[in-house]
Amino acid sequence: MPLSLTQYIYMKSLREIFEAHNDRLLHKWNHYIEIYDKHFSSLRDKEITFLEIGIADGGSLQMWRKYFGERALLIGVDVNPECKKFEEGNTKIIIGSQEDEDFLINLKSQIPIIDILIDDGGHTMKQQTVTFKHLFNHVKENGLYVCEDLHTSYWYEYGGGLKKRNTFIEFAKQLVDNIHAWHIEKKSKKKMLNWLTESIYGLHFYDSILVIEKRKMQPPEVLYKGTQQNKNHVVDFGQRKKLSTIIKSWVK
Repeated sequence: MPLSLTQYIYMKSLREIFEAHNDRLLHKWNHYIEIYDKHFSSLRDKEITFLEIGIADGGSLQMWRKYFGERALLIGVDVNPECKKFEEGNTKIIIGSQEDEDFLINLKSQIPIIDILIDDGGHTMKQQTVTFKHLFNHVKENGLYVCEDLHTSYWYEYGGGLKKRNTFIEFAKQLVDNIHAWHIEKKSKKKMLNWLTESIYGLHFYDSILVIEKRKMQPPEVLYKGTQQNKNHVVDFGQRKKLSTIIKSWVK
């Protein structure tokens, strides 16, 4: 007897749901399953808005429905008009190209703020960067932006190549600088400290996939508590000291 949606919700993991799937075609890299579960599990059985770009044969939307439950609004975006047939209940399908900037701008006016966005679309450099440019700011605070299949940044047929300019992986490397912009010397700080610095809490790089945690960020603050004996002197953390001074005292 097939499992009910409620039974799927109370399964322990996405892996179990994936292994039990026997309906529309579903394909994901094996190691993605654990990554999804790690970052998405706290949002199960909640009223969230989930957007997946690139839905192919529709199997992934079935998996996400079983994983998140019936309260989640699932939105699938695909360039293929045939995908409209997967629309049902609280699963909506929108047809359009992710590299069409006008489409992406209009898309934001049609859908709620997003809790989780997965870019599993065409995987070209233009598609990935244009999608991030327009849709990251439509992910809500404390939401997640996921870009899959980053290995195409190394494939020439997708516009990639090792350390080639304008690939999504090189763009993502710059995000590492953006989140550290608070600490950059003044000469370069103006260039790197921007709205991304104030919007990204964490960057989780895995093989071929990047998970971005979005959160409103403030300049980091060092907290001092207690004292530390260090050779012949004591560092008093109750006093305000420059971080560089504290670190130098640690490494002597």
